[in-house]
Amino acid sequence: MNLLSFLKNWTLPVAIAVGSVCYLVFLWVPALDELGNLLGPIIDFIFPLSVFGTLFVTFCKVDFRQMRPHRWHVGVLVVQLLLVAIVVGTILGLHVEGSQKLLLEALLTCVIAPSASAAPVVTGKLGGNISTMSAFTVISAFASSLMIPFVFPMLEQTVHTDFWSAFAIILQKVAIVLLLPLAMGYLMQRFARVWEPVERFHRAIVGMPNLSFYCWAFSLSITSGITVKNIVHSGAGSSLLILIALLTLLLCFVQFALGRGIGKRLGEHINCGQALFQKNTALAIWVAYMYLNPVASVGAGCYVLWQNIINSVELWAYRKKHS
Repeated sequence: MNLLSFLKNWTLPVAIAVGSVCYLVFLWVPALDELGNLLGPIIDFIFPLSVFGTLFVTFCKVDFRQMRPHRWHVGVLVVQLLLVAIVVGTILGLHVEGSQKLLLEALLTCVIAPSASAAPVVTGKLGGNISTMSAFTVISAFASSLMIPFVFPMLEQTVHTDFWSAFAIILQKVAIVLLLPLAMGYLMQRFARVWEPVERFHRAIVGMPNLSFYCWAFSLSITSGITVKNIVHSGAGSSLLILIALLTLLLCFVQFALGRGIGKRLGEHINCGQALFQKNTALAIWVAYMYLNPVASVGAGCYVLWQNIINSVELWAYRKKHS
């Protein structure tokens, strides 16, 4: 296998490695401090644009007639709600405190977070339905925006934001990243029918089936660097960090297996597996910083690494099966 084939087949792990190594190099080489200070604002500016580009390209290919609630949407949301209830019930029912509470809160952020905005990208690569998955990302974002301000004040008494204010803030953060490219993808498809320049641009996007995937890989490299930064500066002990990493890996498999199990019953095993398992970890990290102990954000940071490694194995198995 040549280098190009390796990069193509293992894009996500390579993106994780590049982002992580780049951050560690800047961390460990003092001579790069000035360059790091210069690049920081540029990366902060590029990152949301790369996420936007990923989703815009994806939504240019969506069949909007299929973007309606489906039976499997309900099944995934019910399981997510049950998982949230189990974790919250354990914390409150057993009066868990200290490092054990931090550990459970870290897991909670990975359970209560909405489905990843880029989940349709991987779902499409695995042969799933991009349109129904895109619909679920919107529904999931709304559901999590309701759950988070309801649940988190019960866990941390220092949270003073009222329900509707927190709901509006969380929904706004999700909407900017998710709904704007969705609307623009819809308009692109509509104008492509009546305006030739738009039609040519739309045809060019559709003609590059892997464009959204590589856009996501670029975003993932930035996310990985940010994740390593959060872990390094978390202030948590090494034993707690290792335990969080191991349990979030286990949680990845649990949510993946539950999603696939629901999907087999409802005839949508690919979509259900990705919907329950692939999480919007950027939002999870943000809400952990805002409403919980910042150490809890390490859970979502580890989760994003695990979920993309598992996605890579899925894609490898899919390619092997269909080669």
